[in-house]
Amino acid sequence: MTFSICVRERYTDDDGDDQIRYGVAVTTRLPGVGTLCPFASADGAVATQSLVNVELGRKGIAYLADGLAVDDALEALLNADEGKSQRQLHGVDAEGTFAFSGEACNDWYGHVVGENYTVAGNLLTGEDVIEDTAAAYESDAHGDAPLAERLIAALAAGHDAGGDKRTDLQIQSAALQVTNTETADDDPYYNDLRVDASETPIADLRETYETAKEGYEAVVAKYADDP
Repeated sequence: MTFSICVRERYTDDDGDDQIRYGVAVTTRLPGVGTLCPFASADGAVATQSLVNVELGRKGIAYLADGLAVDDALEALLNADEGKSQRQLHGVDAEGTFAFSGEACNDWYGHVVGENYTVAGNLLTGEDVIEDTAAAYESDAHGDAPLAERLIAALAAGHDAGGDKRTDLQIQSAALQVTNTETADDDPYYNDLRVDASETPIADLRETYETAKEGYEAVVAKYADDP
């Protein structure tokens, strides 16, 4: 399932309380990646890929909600998975990071782990894909732009470095999710977006995000004076 990034960012809300924002973004040369790979909640972000086992993402998020650390949660799931050697699984929670690439994943495959993020990919043109994805995120980590925008920029950097090597597959997809720990979730609903089938998924994801943001702001303005 090509390449993805999971991110944790700490911030202070309007009341001066410490909060955490989580994000995950992915793209691949197959349709519908948003139904398979990215998972995020107020407890963390997880991406499952290569020979995908969707339950690793679903259960990973559930384990984080139960209070398990991300490394303990994801390692336990992998140890119970007979297809572990063909999986890639990575993610972040409030305190830690975790990344795994099984030895039977398809070349090029690998992952990188930063202080607040993880990036992993398989069936790539080379290591530059995940390195450039990571570098693009690091260059503007905790920046002024919304995390969703910066995740899309990170995917674009990986794509520009070569991306998925299966160039004969024209129908591609991309997806992102951003969540936070605030009780009253101030992240608008357009932070959970998918482009399920396109020849230009990252550009389409950016356009979808911008259009959704514009529409959301128009609705907020229209009903701002309602009781």
